[in-house]
Amino acid sequence: MPRRSQEDRSRTTRAALEDAGRRLFIERGFAGTSAQDLVAAAGVTRGALHHHYGDKRGLFLAVLEQVEVESSAEIENAIAAHDPADLLGGMAIGLATFLEICRRPAMLQIVLLDGPTVLGWQAFREFEAQHGLGLITALLERGREAGLIADAPIPMLAQLLVSALSEAALMVANAADPDLARTQAQQSIMLLLAGILRG
Repeated sequence: MPRRSQEDRSRTTRAALEDAGRRLFIERGFAGTSAQDLVAAAGVTRGALHHHYGDKRGLFLAVLEQVEVESSAEIENAIAAHDPADLLGGMAIGLATFLEICRRPAMLQIVLLDGPTVLGWQAFREFEAQHGLGLITALLERGREAGLIADAPIPMLAQLLVSALSEAALMVANAADPDLARTQAQQSIMLLLAGILRG
């Protein structure tokens, strides 16, 4: 029982820190949030932050992962609810869902704005690829199996699409008119996708 009790306390502490981190990173950004702010908001000691995450950056990475996993699941569910025979339509649904998610405070501040700065650009691109690459690769494989895509190097094509999506999201996030940029980004990506599909 004592061991179980300790595990429960650890889970509760991590949840409190991640909830506080998510809230403060959205409101103040990574640079504007101190370790002391985080532990005060979570109601835990500074030692708890160091024990579970090492430092503020470690907690940020946990929150970043959380936001990305949630977003990926939402996109996958949106695509799964669409007619599987309509590949281009499914891609359009996935793209529209992705660009809509990119307008939310958690995705905008934590993933798009702070993510590249905290991780570094190359590490951020690798992080994005871990989450979006599998989904895009699966869609392209489905297209090839259905005869809708030529026998192209799917892994390379998927990587290029991940990069295009990441760039589109950042362009929308930093645009003077995000609504217009979102519409233009969606149209542009769909043109790219239509270009690799046969009929």
